[in-house]
Amino acid sequence: MALLDVRDLKTYFKTDDGIVKAVDGVTFSIEKGRTLGIVGESGSGKSVTCLTIMGLNAKRNTITTGEALFKEQDLLGMGMRRLRQIRGNDIAMIFQDPMTSLNPVHKIGNQLTEAVLLHQDVTKKQARARALELLKAVGIPRAERRVDDYPHQFSGGMRQRVMIAMALINDPDLLIADEPTTALDVTTQAQILNLMNKLQEEFGSAIIIITHDLGVVAETADDVLVMYAAEVVEQGPVNQIFSRPHMPYTWGLLGSLPRLDAETERLVQITGQPPSLLRPPSGCRFHPRCPYVMDVCKQTDPPLKPVTGDIDHYAACHLDEETKDREATKLLAGMVAEARTG
Repeated sequence: MALLDVRDLKTYFKTDDGIVKAVDGVTFSIEKGRTLGIVGESGSGKSVTCLTIMGLNAKRNTITTGEALFKEQDLLGMGMRRLRQIRGNDIAMIFQDPMTSLNPVHKIGNQLTEAVLLHQDVTKKQARARALELLKAVGIPRAERRVDDYPHQFSGGMRQRVMIAMALINDPDLLIADEPTTALDVTTQAQILNLMNKLQEEFGSAIIIITHDLGVVAETADDVLVMYAAEVVEQGPVNQIFSRPHMPYTWGLLGSLPRLDAETERLVQITGQPPSLLRPPSGCRFHPRCPYVMDVCKQTDPPLKPVTGDIDHYAACHLDEETKDREATKLLAGMVAEARTG
């Protein structure tokens, strides 16, 4: 049974210029112990999807419809008091920039301790012991001393580790990580991803990782959700998305991955810019940038359909199966092995 089951989620923002359709009919589910990667360019709706699930969008200008069933309870229809009990306890989120999430005038230990006291019936001493335990678990050196340091005394990678500790401190069933490796050097990125995998094995949490980097997805995810212009254009198990992608936008994302075995080959570029979500194009929203565009693409938005021969793999594209298989093989020859092992 799915831990989180999102059905036809729509999030629209009212602005002076009109209605921005930031998330437009997103459906997915995730089971405990699995990792879902949500990928796409900036502005595709990845972060807004998860902020909506967490109830963190501003109420005054947001229109939300659909369902987000967490343990069969709809988060979207839940009262704020109950939602606060779930946030940070059953569901936790790691945000892009830890400096905007950590209070600069409070010590790290106090912030971690407060997170425990808010959701558990324990003493301050027990809460502090739990804070120390998690700082050690995420690899903070000399945790006994550093627990009394302020956020600015930590490096970017260490602050991200603190955020992971804060997210995991109450043993959540679902962890949402929004671009957890942004602005970190390659070595630190690898350490953070390995840490998340290790802690998932230890705590058994489900993880949703939001990223624009398919390399990160290849390293961490079990399943993939590819978003473009507020819609899901492809979804399925990670091995099927990498070995048999069925949507030209996914081909473009995969083609932009650097490869160690391509000494002279230039990276594939997705031409053009993502569309405005105030006035998205008719038909398939990717058609103005798609090299395979047909007349039907400009008129009809393709539904997500099962990919023949694959299990739980869906794609939204008007191209026929034979063409998609041929073009994917031609464009991505050799890339699967490199993405999974390089």
